[in-house]
Amino acid sequence: MSVWQAKVATLFPEMFPGPLGQSLAGKALENGKWSLDVINIRDQATDRHRTVDDNPFGGGAGMVMRPDIVDAALREIRTPNPELPLIYLSPRGKMLNQKRCRELAAGPGVILLCGRYEGIDQRVLDEHQAEEVSIGDYILMGGELPAMVLIESCIRLIDGVVGKTDSIDEESFETGLLEYPHFTRPANWNGREVPEILLSGHHAKVQAWRVAQAEEITRERRPDLWDQYVAGGIPKRV
Repeated sequence: MSVWQAKVATLFPEMFPGPLGQSLAGKALENGKWSLDVINIRDQATDRHRTVDDNPFGGGAGMVMRPDIVDAALREIRTPNPELPLIYLSPRGKMLNQKRCRELAAGPGVILLCGRYEGIDQRVLDEHQAEEVSIGDYILMGGELPAMVLIESCIRLIDGVVGKTDSIDEESFETGLLEYPHFTRPANWNGREVPEILLSGHHAKVQAWRVAQAEEITRERRPDLWDQYVAGGIPKRV
């Protein structure tokens, strides 16, 4: 079985692997379940100041990453890896979801382009037909943290990275619902009791309770997901 590849183009390669080098993700990286290759975009700069950005045409605040510099970095990665999809982490991109993570995890890997400043010249994004992906409706200083989020969301779906597949199958978004509450010992903590049904040993009733809890939480917290669930737009795998 081939190793899932994560290839990152960034101005700050020292940020990686960061948290991806810890816990289960780090162990999986050490054990060869996935690989990480980080390219420094600034290495493609040709002037003595290693300039990678310039003023935006049309005026405005901030700087824009130059298309020639970004293109050179992308070609260094993409030429030997034409099979890997290219994703640009951007707040204007399509929202990352569990479905897309599963699709990416099932493939050979991904190339991630991390922007900085005001963004990247549109022409190079069009030239490489980059898929734009966002991790949420907020702004960060660059694409490195979103890249880490996307990578971890994918590698945890690779066989052998997370212990029990059942724990993945019942998580939020896998069933179209948010996850039900969890409890463990002690059964009485600070006067708060574990729901009696969870102590009954009746597996069918426990499962029914969990589904009901997941439905209630989703309906209250994520009406958008609840509407899709009710309409049958998301597979019900609970």
